Amino acid sequence: MLDFSKIKTYPISKRKSKVTVSQFGSPCQPDVAMGEFFSSLPDILAGNDFKAVVSSIVTARKEKKLVMFMLGAHVIKCGLSPILIDLLKRGIVGGFAINGGCSIHDFEIAMWGKTSEDVEAGLSDGTFGMADETGRLMNEAYEEGADQGLGMGEALGRKLLFLKAPHRDLSILAVCADLKAPITVHVCLGADIVHQHPTANGAAIGETTYYDFKKFTSLVAGLEGGVICNFGSSVVLPEVFLKALTIARNLGHPAKNFAAANFDMTEQYRPRENVVLRPSGGV
Repeated sequence: MLDFSKIKTYPISKRKSKVTVSQFGSPCQPDVAMGEFFSSLPDILAGNDFKAVVSSIVTARKEKKLVMFMLGAHVIKCGLSPILIDLLKRGIVGGFAINGGCSIHDFEIAMWGKTSEDVEAGLSDGTFGMADETGRLMNEAYEEGADQGLGMGEALGRKLLFLKAPHRDLSILAVCADLKAPITVHVCLGADIVHQHPTANGAAIGETTYYDFKKFTSLVAGLEGGVICNFGSSVVLPEVFLKALTIARNLGHPAKNFAAANFDMTEQYRPRENVVLRPSGGV
Protein backbone atom coordinates (compact mmCIF):
# COMPACT_ATOMS: atom_id res chain seq x y z
CA MET A 1 0.00 0.00 0.00
CA LEU A 2 1.34 3.43 -0.93
CA ASP A 3 2.03 5.83 1.93
CA PHE A 4 -0.05 8.92 1.08
CA SER A 5 1.48 10.86 3.96
CA LYS A 6 4.67 11.17 1.90
CA ILE A 7 2.98 12.89 -1.05
CA LYS A 8 4.85 16.10 -1.89
CA THR A 9 3.03 19.42 -2.32
CA TYR A 10 4.23 22.93 -3.12
CA PRO A 11 2.99 26.52 -2.56
CA ILE A 12 0.29 27.76 -4.93
CA SER A 13 2.39 30.90 -5.38
CA LYS A 14 4.82 28.80 -7.41
CA ARG A 15 2.13 27.32 -9.63
CA LYS A 16 1.28 28.76 -13.04
CA SER A 17 -2.50 29.33 -13.16
CA LYS A 18 -4.37 29.54 -16.46
CA VAL A 19 -7.28 31.57 -15.07
CA THR A 20 -7.24 34.72 -12.93
CA VAL A 21 -10.00 37.04 -11.73
CA SER A 22 -8.78 39.70 -14.16
CA GLN A 23 -10.15 37.50 -16.95
CA PHE A 24 -13.64 37.15 -15.49
CA GLY A 25 -16.74 38.46 -17.20
CA SER A 26 -18.87 41.20 -15.70
CA PRO A 27 -22.65 41.67 -15.52
CA CYS A 28 -24.37 44.10 -17.88
CA GLN A 29 -27.47 46.25 -17.55
CA PRO A 30 -30.44 45.53 -19.85
CA ASP A 31 -29.88 48.67 -21.95
CA VAL A 32 -26.12 48.23 -22.35
CA ALA A 33 -24.48 49.02 -25.69
CA MET A 34 -23.15 46.12 -27.74
CA GLY A 35 -19.57 47.30 -27.28
CA GLU A 36 -19.92 47.20 -23.51
CA PHE A 37 -21.53 43.76 -23.67
CA PHE A 38 -18.65 42.53 -25.81
CA SER A 39 -16.09 43.90 -23.35
CA SER A 40 -17.93 42.21 -20.49
CA LEU A 41 -17.31 38.72 -21.86
CA PRO A 42 -14.65 36.69 -20.03
CA ASP A 43 -11.14 36.47 -21.45
CA ILE A 44 -11.23 32.69 -21.04
CA LEU A 45 -11.56 29.86 -23.59
CA ALA A 46 -14.33 30.61 -26.11
CA GLY A 47 -14.79 34.14 -24.77
CA ASN A 48 -11.14 34.89 -25.43
CA ASP A 49 -11.25 33.17 -28.82
CA PHE A 50 -14.31 35.16 -29.86
CA LYS A 51 -12.64 38.45 -28.94
CA ALA A 52 -9.56 37.42 -30.90
CA VAL A 53 -11.65 36.67 -34.00
CA VAL A 54 -13.46 40.01 -33.77
CA SER A 55 -10.17 41.83 -33.29
CA SER A 56 -8.73 40.07 -36.35
CA ILE A 57 -11.73 41.10 -38.45
CA VAL A 58 -11.46 44.72 -37.31
CA THR A 59 -7.74 44.79 -38.10
CA ALA A 60 -8.25 43.15 -41.49
CA ARG A 61 -10.90 45.65 -42.56
CA LYS A 62 -8.78 48.61 -41.41
CA GLU A 63 -5.93 47.28 -43.53
CA LYS A 64 -8.30 46.52 -46.43
CA LYS A 65 -7.67 42.79 -46.27
CA LEU A 66 -10.17 40.12 -47.22
CA VAL A 67 -12.75 38.91 -44.70
CA MET A 68 -14.75 35.99 -46.02
CA PHE A 69 -17.51 33.86 -44.51
CA MET A 70 -18.25 30.27 -45.48
CA LEU A 71 -21.86 29.33 -44.75
CA GLY A 72 -23.75 26.10 -44.27
CA ALA A 73 -27.48 25.82 -44.89
CA HIS A 74 -28.67 26.38 -41.32
CA VAL A 75 -27.17 29.85 -41.17
CA ILE A 76 -29.82 31.01 -43.65
CA LYS A 77 -32.52 28.64 -42.45
CA CYS A 78 -32.21 30.05 -38.93
CA GLY A 79 -32.80 33.65 -40.02
CA LEU A 80 -29.36 35.25 -40.03
CA SER A 81 -29.48 36.68 -43.57
CA PRO A 82 -30.26 40.28 -42.46
CA ILE A 83 -27.17 40.32 -40.23
CA LEU A 84 -24.91 38.91 -42.94
CA ILE A 85 -26.24 41.39 -45.50
CA ASP A 86 -25.66 44.27 -43.07
CA LEU A 87 -22.05 43.14 -42.55
CA LEU A 88 -21.59 43.01 -46.33
CA LYS A 89 -23.09 46.45 -46.95
CA ARG A 90 -20.97 48.01 -44.21
CA GLY A 91 -17.82 46.57 -45.76
CA ILE A 92 -17.00 44.32 -42.83
CA VAL A 93 -17.40 41.09 -44.81
CA GLY A 94 -16.05 41.02 -48.35
CA GLY A 95 -17.78 37.92 -49.70
CA PHE A 96 -19.34 34.52 -49.08
CA ALA A 97 -18.78 30.91 -50.04
CA ILE A 98 -21.87 28.76 -49.47
CA ASN A 99 -22.93 25.16 -49.98
CA GLY A 100 -25.82 23.94 -52.11
CA GLY A 101 -28.33 23.70 -49.28
CA CYS A 102 -27.57 27.27 -48.25
CA SER A 103 -28.25 28.49 -51.79
CA ILE A 104 -31.60 26.65 -51.87
CA HIS A 105 -32.81 28.13 -48.59
CA ASP A 106 -31.67 31.58 -49.70
CA PHE A 107 -33.38 31.25 -53.10
CA GLU A 108 -36.68 30.11 -51.55
CA ILE A 109 -36.60 32.88 -48.95
CA ALA A 110 -36.06 35.45 -51.71
CA MET A 111 -38.85 34.11 -53.90
CA TRP A 112 -41.54 33.02 -51.46
CA GLY A 113 -40.50 34.23 -48.02
CA LYS A 114 -40.41 30.69 -46.65
CA THR A 115 -38.21 27.60 -46.74
CA SER A 116 -37.50 24.25 -45.02
CA GLU A 117 -39.87 21.32 -45.39
CA ASP A 118 -40.86 18.26 -43.35
CA VAL A 119 -38.30 15.79 -44.67
CA GLU A 120 -39.75 12.75 -42.93
CA ALA A 121 -43.26 13.36 -44.27
CA GLY A 122 -42.05 14.05 -47.80
CA LEU A 123 -39.71 11.07 -47.80
CA SER A 124 -42.52 8.64 -46.99
CA ASP A 125 -44.45 9.43 -50.18
CA GLY A 126 -41.63 10.52 -52.48
CA THR A 127 -42.43 14.24 -52.46
CA PHE A 128 -39.42 15.42 -50.44
CA GLY A 129 -37.63 18.16 -52.36
CA MET A 130 -40.03 18.01 -55.28
CA ALA A 131 -41.49 21.54 -55.15
CA ASP A 132 -41.65 22.41 -58.84
CA GLU A 133 -40.70 26.08 -58.77
CA THR A 134 -37.55 25.66 -56.68
CA GLY A 135 -36.09 22.98 -58.91
CA ARG A 136 -37.23 24.50 -62.18
CA LEU A 137 -36.03 28.06 -61.52
CA MET A 138 -32.72 27.12 -59.95
CA ASN A 139 -31.91 24.65 -62.73
CA GLU A 140 -32.80 27.35 -65.25
CA ALA A 141 -30.32 29.64 -63.51
CA TYR A 142 -27.57 27.01 -63.74
CA GLU A 143 -28.08 26.63 -67.49
CA GLU A 144 -28.23 30.39 -68.01
CA GLY A 145 -25.06 30.77 -65.97
CA ALA A 146 -23.26 28.10 -67.98
CA ASP A 147 -24.32 29.76 -71.23
CA GLN A 148 -23.11 33.17 -70.01
CA GLY A 149 -19.86 31.98 -68.44
CA LEU A 150 -20.98 32.74 -64.88
CA GLY A 151 -20.46 30.95 -61.61
CA MET A 152 -23.38 29.41 -59.77
CA GLY A 153 -23.57 32.11 -57.11
CA GLU A 154 -23.74 34.98 -59.57
CA ALA A 155 -26.15 33.08 -61.84
CA LEU A 156 -28.59 32.48 -58.98
CA GLY A 157 -28.31 36.06 -57.76
CA ARG A 158 -28.95 37.47 -61.22
CA LYS A 159 -31.93 35.15 -61.62
CA LEU A 160 -33.48 36.51 -58.44
CA LEU A 161 -32.93 40.09 -59.58
CA PHE A 162 -34.40 39.32 -63.02
CA LEU A 163 -37.46 37.72 -61.41
CA LYS A 164 -37.79 40.67 -59.02
CA ALA A 165 -38.01 38.22 -56.14
CA PRO A 166 -40.33 39.77 -53.51
CA HIS A 167 -37.89 39.21 -50.65
CA ARG A 168 -34.64 39.75 -52.55
CA ASP A 169 -33.53 42.26 -49.92
CA LEU A 170 -33.19 39.28 -47.55
CA SER A 171 -31.21 37.17 -50.00
CA ILE A 172 -27.42 37.11 -49.85
CA LEU A 173 -27.42 35.76 -53.42
CA ALA A 174 -29.48 38.67 -54.73
CA VAL A 175 -27.72 41.34 -52.67
CA CYS A 176 -24.28 40.09 -53.70
CA ALA A 177 -25.35 40.13 -57.36
CA ASP A 178 -26.73 43.64 -56.96
CA LEU A 179 -23.58 44.92 -55.22
CA LYS A 180 -21.27 42.86 -57.44
CA ALA A 181 -19.81 41.26 -54.32
CA PRO A 182 -18.32 37.78 -54.61
CA ILE A 183 -20.48 34.82 -53.62
CA THR A 184 -19.59 31.28 -54.64
CA VAL A 185 -21.72 28.14 -54.40
CA HIS A 186 -20.10 24.75 -53.89
CA VAL A 187 -22.35 21.76 -54.46
CA CYS A 188 -21.94 18.02 -54.09
CA LEU A 189 -23.69 16.41 -57.07
CA GLY A 190 -26.70 14.41 -55.95
CA ALA A 191 -26.79 16.00 -52.50
CA ASP A 192 -29.27 18.82 -53.17
CA ILE A 193 -33.02 18.58 -53.78
CA VAL A 194 -32.77 20.43 -57.10
CA HIS A 195 -30.64 17.58 -58.48
CA GLN A 196 -33.71 15.31 -58.21
CA HIS A 197 -35.74 17.32 -60.68
CA PRO A 198 -36.35 16.37 -64.33
CA THR A 199 -34.91 19.73 -65.40
CA ALA A 200 -31.55 19.10 -63.70
CA ASN A 201 -28.61 19.36 -66.08
CA GLY A 202 -25.48 17.82 -64.61
CA ALA A 203 -23.23 19.58 -67.09
CA ALA A 204 -24.60 23.02 -66.18
CA ILE A 205 -24.45 22.27 -62.45
CA GLY A 206 -20.89 21.03 -62.74
CA GLU A 207 -19.73 23.87 -64.95
CA THR A 208 -21.12 26.66 -62.78
CA THR A 209 -20.01 25.24 -59.44
CA TYR A 210 -16.54 24.46 -60.83
CA TYR A 211 -16.30 28.04 -62.07
CA ASP A 212 -17.08 29.10 -58.50
CA PHE A 213 -14.39 26.78 -57.17
CA LYS A 214 -11.85 28.58 -59.34
CA LYS A 215 -13.28 31.95 -58.30
CA PHE A 216 -13.10 30.98 -54.62
CA THR A 217 -9.52 29.79 -55.07
CA SER A 218 -8.62 33.18 -56.54
CA LEU A 219 -10.08 34.86 -53.46
CA VAL A 220 -8.25 32.52 -51.09
CA ALA A 221 -5.01 33.39 -52.90
CA GLY A 222 -5.46 36.93 -51.57
CA LEU A 223 -6.20 35.87 -48.00
CA GLU A 224 -2.82 37.03 -46.63
CA GLY A 225 -3.54 39.24 -43.62
CA GLY A 226 -7.25 38.52 -43.83
CA VAL A 227 -9.83 36.40 -42.03
CA ILE A 228 -11.90 33.39 -43.04
CA CYS A 229 -14.72 32.06 -40.88
CA ASN A 230 -16.72 28.88 -41.34
CA PHE A 231 -20.28 28.92 -40.05
CA GLY A 232 -22.15 25.63 -39.95
CA SER A 233 -20.60 23.68 -42.83
CA SER A 234 -19.17 20.47 -41.40
CA VAL A 235 -17.94 18.76 -44.59
CA VAL A 236 -18.20 20.44 -48.01
CA LEU A 237 -16.78 23.92 -47.40
CA PRO A 238 -13.89 22.84 -45.14
CA GLU A 239 -12.85 20.38 -47.85
CA VAL A 240 -13.24 22.96 -50.63
CA PHE A 241 -11.24 25.51 -48.63
CA LEU A 242 -8.37 23.07 -48.10
CA LYS A 243 -8.11 22.36 -51.84
CA ALA A 244 -8.38 26.04 -52.75
CA LEU A 245 -5.64 26.93 -50.28
CA THR A 246 -3.40 24.18 -51.66
CA ILE A 247 -3.79 25.49 -55.22
CA ALA A 248 -3.15 29.08 -54.13
CA ARG A 249 0.09 28.12 -52.39
CA ASN A 250 1.07 25.80 -55.24
CA LEU A 251 0.85 28.77 -57.61
CA GLY A 252 3.10 30.90 -55.44
CA HIS A 253 0.63 32.88 -53.33
CA PRO A 254 1.68 32.90 -49.65
CA ALA A 255 -1.79 32.92 -48.07
CA LYS A 256 -0.30 31.98 -44.70
CA ASN A 257 -0.72 34.87 -42.27
CA PHE A 258 -4.48 34.96 -41.81
CA ALA A 259 -6.97 34.26 -39.04
CA ALA A 260 -9.34 31.31 -39.34
CA ALA A 261 -12.27 30.41 -37.13
CA ASN A 262 -14.99 27.77 -37.02
CA PHE A 263 -18.46 28.35 -35.58
CA ASP A 264 -20.95 25.51 -35.17
CA MET A 265 -23.35 23.90 -32.72
CA THR A 266 -20.96 20.98 -32.25
CA GLU A 267 -17.24 20.72 -32.99
CA GLN A 268 -16.58 18.57 -36.05
CA TYR A 269 -13.30 17.08 -37.24
CA ARG A 270 -13.08 18.60 -40.73
CA PRO A 271 -13.84 22.23 -39.85
CA ARG A 272 -11.38 22.15 -36.97
CA GLU A 273 -8.61 20.48 -38.98
CA ASN A 274 -9.18 21.91 -42.47
CA VAL A 275 -10.10 25.49 -41.59
CA VAL A 276 -8.36 26.24 -38.29
CA LEU A 277 -5.41 23.88 -37.69
CA ARG A 278 -3.93 22.51 -40.93
CA PRO A 279 -3.69 25.84 -42.81
CA SER A 280 -1.76 27.42 -39.93
CA GLY A 281 0.47 24.43 -39.23
CA GLY A 282 -1.47 23.48 -36.13
CA VAL A 283 -1.41 26.86 -34.41
